[in-house]
Amino acid sequence: MTGIENVQLEHVIVHKVGNPSRGEMLKLSANPLTLNDELVRSMLTKYFLGAFNENEHYHFTHLSDVAMNEVFNYVNGIFDNKKNFVQQSALLAHFLYNKSTHVKIKEGELYVASFKEVPFGGDFVNAVGIFKSETKETFLKVFEHGESWEVIGEEGVNINKLDKGCIIFNTNREEGYVVCVVDATNKQQDAQYWVNDFLQVTPYADSYHNTNKYIDMCRLFIANDYADKFVVNKTDQIDLLNRSAEYFKTKEQFNLQEFTEEVIHHGEVVDSFVEFKKNYESSRQFQLNDEFDINLAAVKKQAKVFKSVLKLDKNFHVYIHGRRDLIEKGYDESTGQKYYKLYFEEEN
Repeated sequence: MTGIENVQLEHVIVHKVGNPSRGEMLKLSANPLTLNDELVRSMLTKYFLGAFNENEHYHFTHLSDVAMNEVFNYVNGIFDNKKNFVQQSALLAHFLYNKSTHVKIKEGELYVASFKEVPFGGDFVNAVGIFKSETKETFLKVFEHGESWEVIGEEGVNINKLDKGCIIFNTNREEGYVVCVVDATNKQQDAQYWVNDFLQVTPYADSYHNTNKYIDMCRLFIANDYADKFVVNKTDQIDLLNRSAEYFKTKEQFNLQEFTEEVIHHGEVVDSFVEFKKNYESSRQFQLNDEFDINLAAVKKQAKVFKSVLKLDKNFHVYIHGRRDLIEKGYDESTGQKYYKLYFEEEN
């Protein structure tokens, strides 16, 4: 998240949340942290907010009614009355503890924080943050001992690596607020308890979400279904990847029919892509619009997806930016090796 220099960190409380399936305990703090040291306050603010992508928005949901979402309700209590901060943070810790039964979930510290003057959409709003640190690192501490210096190892949290977090902006309450999420650990589907079980959030169907997820879906389709179901080689895959990239980089709006006609071309491949889209949406439990404005921030974020590199053994990397017709693949019977022939006019 950018522009956090003037954010005011009001309150922070830390609770220890273990995994009940391993007999680990839930240990609640009675009081918030004392934040008299401005350096510590600044470091905490950077640690809490620095890792978020402010363009990717989620909102709280529930199968029946968002009012039944536990985290949504506990956060309401903090926004409505700051005197409830400690009590509501304890309820959040209890709820997380009850959702931490998967074997891969690690014990860690749960931080609940309240903020003022958080930048959001050209304005500044209040916000509540919920963060969990699971990964510990060893640091060397040098200290003076008599007339010499000694070194010891200490275990702590790297403030540049937030494991899990969410920031809830005090806006759009009726729709489940606007929420940004970080989940850097336990990315396996069976251990995504932070997003699915604890927060119970889903992305807003805005231009950023649609652009970001469509690019991700195109990458997966080209790498998997396109390569498995059709007779194509690596250069064909790169060519389709390049055409997809060109579409998102040059168009202002996405239209599914236009995309399939201009980029994919072949009817059988189009049918396979449409079917892949349905499965992609079903497995992730959200829908992608067939028409939307293309978000340039999402295109920039996904730029690494469009790296069109043909890797040949460990000897050559060929970057292909277009003109599939100027590269030719063959097989040399005398050497028993494959080859590529490249056609060009100038050498730089």
